Amino acid sequence: MARLFRDSSSSRSSGLAAGADTPPASSASAAPPLPSPLTDLGVALSASDLRATAYEILVAASRATGAKPLTYIPQSAAASTSTSSLSSSIHHSLASSAAAASKVKKALGLRPSSASASSSKRRGRGRPATAADLVLLQLGVSEQADARIRRALLRIAAGQLGRHAESMVLPLEFLQRFKASDFPDPHEYEAWQLRYLKLLEAGLLFHPLVPLKKSDVSAQRLQQVIHGVYDTPTETEKNSKLMEGLYSAAKALAGRSLGQTLDECHWADGFPLNLHIYQTLVEACFDSEDGAVVDEIDEVVEMLTKTWVILGINQMFHNLCFAWALFNHFVMSGQVDIELLSGAENQLTEVVKDAKATKDPDYCDVLSSTINSIMGWTEKRLLAYHETFSASNIASMQGIVSIGVSTAKILAEDISHEYRRKKKQETDVVVHSRIETYIRSSLRTAFAQKMEEADSKRSSRNPMPVLSILAKAIGDLAKKERTVYSPILKKWHPLAISVAVATLHSCFGNEIKQFMAGLTELTPDTAQVLKAADKLEKDLVNIAVEDSADIDDGGKLFIREMEPYEAENVMENLVKAWVKERVDKLKEWIDRNLHQETWKPKSNGENFAPSSVKMMQIIEETFQAFFQLPITMHSTLHSDLTTGLDRNLLYYVSKSKTACGTQSTLIPQLPHLTRCDVGSKLFKKKEKPQVLMKRGSQVGSTTNGLSDIPELCVRINTLYYVQTELQSLEKKIKTYFQNIGSIDHKTYELNIPFKLSQAACQEGIRQLCETFAYKVIYNDLSHVLLDSLYAGDTASNRVEPLLRELDPILRMVSGIVHNGVRNRVITTLMKGSFDGFLLVLLAGGPTRAFTLQDSQMIEHDFRALRSLYVANGRGLPEELVDKASSEVKNILPLLRTDTGTLIDRFKRAISESCGSTTKSGFPMPPVPAQWSPSNPNTILRVLCYRNDEAATKFLKKAYNLPKKL
Repeated sequence: MARLFRDSSSSRSSGLAAGADTPPASSASAAPPLPSPLTDLGVALSASDLRATAYEILVAASRATGAKPLTYIPQSAAASTSTSSLSSSIHHSLASSAAAASKVKKALGLRPSSASASSSKRRGRGRPATAADLVLLQLGVSEQADARIRRALLRIAAGQLGRHAESMVLPLEFLQRFKASDFPDPHEYEAWQLRYLKLLEAGLLFHPLVPLKKSDVSAQRLQQVIHGVYDTPTETEKNSKLMEGLYSAAKALAGRSLGQTLDECHWADGFPLNLHIYQTLVEACFDSEDGAVVDEIDEVVEMLTKTWVILGINQMFHNLCFAWALFNHFVMSGQVDIELLSGAENQLTEVVKDAKATKDPDYCDVLSSTINSIMGWTEKRLLAYHETFSASNIASMQGIVSIGVSTAKILAEDISHEYRRKKKQETDVVVHSRIETYIRSSLRTAFAQKMEEADSKRSSRNPMPVLSILAKAIGDLAKKERTVYSPILKKWHPLAISVAVATLHSCFGNEIKQFMAGLTELTPDTAQVLKAADKLEKDLVNIAVEDSADIDDGGKLFIREMEPYEAENVMENLVKAWVKERVDKLKEWIDRNLHQETWKPKSNGENFAPSSVKMMQIIEETFQAFFQLPITMHSTLHSDLTTGLDRNLLYYVSKSKTACGTQSTLIPQLPHLTRCDVGSKLFKKKEKPQVLMKRGSQVGSTTNGLSDIPELCVRINTLYYVQTELQSLEKKIKTYFQNIGSIDHKTYELNIPFKLSQAACQEGIRQLCETFAYKVIYNDLSHVLLDSLYAGDTASNRVEPLLRELDPILRMVSGIVHNGVRNRVITTLMKGSFDGFLLVLLAGGPTRAFTLQDSQMIEHDFRALRSLYVANGRGLPEELVDKASSEVKNILPLLRTDTGTLIDRFKRAISESCGSTTKSGFPMPPVPAQWSPSNPNTILRVLCYRNDEAATKFLKKAYNLPKKL
């Protein structure tokens, strides 16, 4: 049982209630239900738990077993009708009374069902013949569970002669009367026991009607007893010692009252537990198939009222719960069952009356959360009613508006208990405010949709400007508002259409003002838009004037709100608008052409992107046109044009190097240090060697072998071309200024045009060169460098394969890359190859091991790699090669230094950099930014790859390094 309690919030808890697998009444709904407005219980009672509890309370309060009453009748039956068994009117055949007029349905404004229809439904769907059976079905309780409950109630009745149900703590009674033999499955019995304990905890400790004090001994005792049962599964029959303690503690708490002397047990009438249970019972009022109010609603409600005395429910709470249920089922019907909406609307009128007649804080809390939930749903639809309502469902709009207004009034007036002080005029203000909010929000949403539609209609076949299309669409929208929606809304706001057209006028005004502010020249399209805007404005104003004709000064407020569309200043800032248009068009052109760019070398030798040539041509033409404008402020507006074009160039440069990778994503990670396995082969013939750890899928994710090399070369050439063309353009711009006799040389020199683009090109070339080098070294050539160079056996895996594959790459670069940037590319590749060579020597993983004799071969390989770039004077300058290879050259002497000397040198270096060592070993030196023969991490790595007994013993003792990764 303790396990079940801890897991009670899981799916296993659904098996605690009778008929837990039976779906609730809303299972056939077309939409999900609304979230419950009731606060959480804080106890793991599932929906099936609540259904089982609700049914037990209902049966106990009614004292009936379907068509046959319990054999035991309490002595007080004649004295109290509220606790008597079900009246004969509930047990007679419902088929014969289905056609009778329902008082509840009449009060709700629902149509009564005919007897034939009711009988037909019952025959076709197996409907029960009594109200009790109907509730049994609606709550999803199985016949076996029903029989079990009724047997237990007979046992309770036999032992509690003359006692009313409300004077008993039913969970206690059921715990005592149920036996394991009553259940087909011991787990089910344990689950039922658990539910009763949770009910006691919820009703007496978590949500008691009479507040508990922290020092309440009975509460502490009950808590201990309940948790004792949680932790120790046990029989709960009446005579057990545990049950005696549980019974005593629970009765002491349940018997407390608020000053009343009635013989009542307050175990289920605390808030919100009682409302959770009663809301479950209210679901029995709705058909499990279609969610409609059942034909037998009067009989069912009569049954529910018998639980009020146990649950502490009164007519006000019933009205509120029933109003919520009606509205919730309307929502679940997919908003198609208008009768449910009408019923909810009528029921809310009763709730309004109740709210004005009480100041009960519990009721006000539940009322507030319920009304907020309903209003939240209605307002979500009403704030966009053009999306929500159409010809197919317009009939529901009036009811939803009515409920939205009613809930707003309840929250604004009744819950605060200030309604008696409110004047009618102030109440009207609340209503008008809500309606105005609905109208403005809906029309703004509709306006946004019309804008999208207008934009989509603009095409080569329909060259009309978008704002002209939009103006006509808004005019049609205003007419639709006037004929379809405003007649409904005028019931609450007499100037509903004035609010609507004022909102549309404002929305379109924002667009037309933006349009006029963005005009560069007066074109036919511009004139067409202005005429359409003028016509729309006149139509909207006329509608507002006609709507307010019979209102004394009432419509002037909204007419004044419609600020005229001013067009006198449309020619202001024309030059800035012209500049913006050219810059924006260039940005669009760059996006479009970069998307199509292939970055392939050309057969004519112009190995840079055609888009760069066209872009620079467009920029030059833009400057030519700018200096031809008939204005006198070229010098003051020149910076706007240059800045905008500079941003486009930066964008082009950024896009040109995007997705090519960076040094951080291409260089492999260093593997963990290991010591050499002296005297054994590094790996078997068929075993794949362990190489440098790579950066997951980042390495090679954007490459396709050597096919990336020409593309990268073209990208580098492109940025170099843009850089050189910008230098030429700057000279031309200076000439333009001289020709118009307007140039301030000092200012011009301080504000060099395209300074940011120039820097971006320079940095972009550097980044692309690095990307090129690291892709070649660590991806395209990884099989001859990282995977195989010196792997397994130094003598057998020399540098020649790497040199053979580097040579055609160098020839390819020489054939594609522009002369002005070629040496930069090759220099970066050279630096990358030396870095990779060092990476193999100092971080090549456990497949590498070097002896002192190997150092000669390694030095020979280094000289061969260096010679590749010198190329007998035909390659890079020797001083440049010397500089790039200096790091390797400085490290090589370590490889020919004996192990003892290396160990001594390491100890001195680690002591100097990390302080004195301890008995437990040496601290691990950090990886340096650059390898150095005096750096302790560098020396340590040489020792790790030294195929020598002394080295491996030192590493084992100093760092306990493993022999394998």
